[in-house]
Amino acid sequence: MHWRDVVDIAMQWPEVAEGHSYGDPALKVRKRLLARYRPGDDSIVLLDVPRDERDHLIDLMPEAFFCEPHYHGYGIVLARLDHVRAGVVERLLERRWRNSATKRAIAGFDKEHPR
Repeated sequence: MHWRDVVDIAMQWPEVAEGHSYGDPALKVRKRLLARYRPGDDSIVLLDVPRDERDHLIDLMPEAFFCEPHYHGYGIVLARLDHVRAGVVERLLERRWRNSATKRAIAGFDKEHPR
């Protein structure tokens, strides 16, 4: 995966826009951070990942997922883009999007894309 693949995944959802966070490329939902690209190590910061789930992802796929000490107290996991599967990233991004988007945007998306 590449950062542009992550952008393509996220841009399917209403209210998502490209922006910056800490000087790096990012995706935002109504000015709330959806994900941030870290070009230095070609990874992304994913939010709204409960610590127990984060630990499970790291145990299951340590080549793809990791966490740095300053994120340990938060529901955040980092993913190495060259090792993570697009479907996993999409599920994690969608959860954050659903926690950040307006109810109207979510309802409209769900109506157009029934599961």
